[in-house]
Amino acid sequence: MKQFLLASLLGSTIAMCTAAMAADDLKTLEAAAKAEGAVNSVGMPNDWANWAGTWKDLSDKYGLKHIDTDMSSAQEIAKFAAEKDNASADIGDVGAAFGPIAVKQGVVQPYKPSTWDQVPEWAKDKDGNWALAYTGSIAFIINKKLLHGSEAPTKWADLKTGKYKVSIGDVSTAAQAANGVLAAALANGGDEKNLQPALLLFADIAKQGRLSMANPTIATMEKGEIEVGVVWDFNGLSYKAKMANPDDYVVLIPSDGSVISGYTTIINKYAKNPNAAKLTREYIFSDAGQINLAKGNARPIRAEHIKLPDEVKSKLLPNEQYKNVTPIKDADAWEKTSKALPQKWQEEVIINMQ
Repeated sequence: MKQFLLASLLGSTIAMCTAAMAADDLKTLEAAAKAEGAVNSVGMPNDWANWAGTWKDLSDKYGLKHIDTDMSSAQEIAKFAAEKDNASADIGDVGAAFGPIAVKQGVVQPYKPSTWDQVPEWAKDKDGNWALAYTGSIAFIINKKLLHGSEAPTKWADLKTGKYKVSIGDVSTAAQAANGVLAAALANGGDEKNLQPALLLFADIAKQGRLSMANPTIATMEKGEIEVGVVWDFNGLSYKAKMANPDDYVVLIPSDGSVISGYTTIINKYAKNPNAAKLTREYIFSDAGQINLAKGNARPIRAEHIKLPDEVKSKLLPNEQYKNVTPIKDADAWEKTSKALPQKWQEEVIINMQ
């Protein structure tokens, strides 16, 4: 009994000490970040995933000044590498596939936020070099007014038999479109190495004259050019919210399967404000930071561990819609397959367009 009590007390003491150390470490980080006084980002503009809310909070709480330069994931990594002797960026936000690429190129430094254990294993680098802060799952956005009497599709199988036009965008340039193809493949027995089930599905839609070349964007939707669009869930929800008649639109995750990916912060190895960048990541993964992302229609990575305010929760799709989403399991295979996709799409899908 005494041994049990001793072990229990020892365990409690260690836990308390660990918590105290973590609190001290955070206070030290906050002080160092305040001393730096600024955090400069790339690819984190105000109107994407409500980054504006995060920058305001960091300014109000810690006095951090901020500027952002918007650019693509590949451009961010190239910028980190090119400016290593005089870095103008401290932190960036890149697509999931670019986290490992940034590590391979040696342009990032690690930081594990205090909520690290609540980030799924598939969504983080074991050393803390990257971790998805919010996810994107491929969804449908449907204009109910344009369905010609057809039922709104709820799964990929419905796309094959419906009468509506399907818009996926340009698979040669848009990550969203390429991931849309992967999602269709996963739902039909394919994987990162085998996109054939998706190519056959879209070839069949093209043969029926129902594959639209319109890119699913808010502009094409406002013009009434999109009947069923294949988009990231956060884009679909954001588009719907901005429509004059949002009730005309439905956004949903296809029930027979989809792919879940997301976006990760990367902290510049050569950052002039490294502590401010680390504090920024810490805040992004806090409850308040995760709620900020949800306000921008992005599903937080810790969605199942935080209580979202009702008005924020209403901006997202219900958790149960995500029961059949699959993370990318073989990033190297997907990198190769996605590079080969544009030519295959041209040869096996576009050739069938009427």
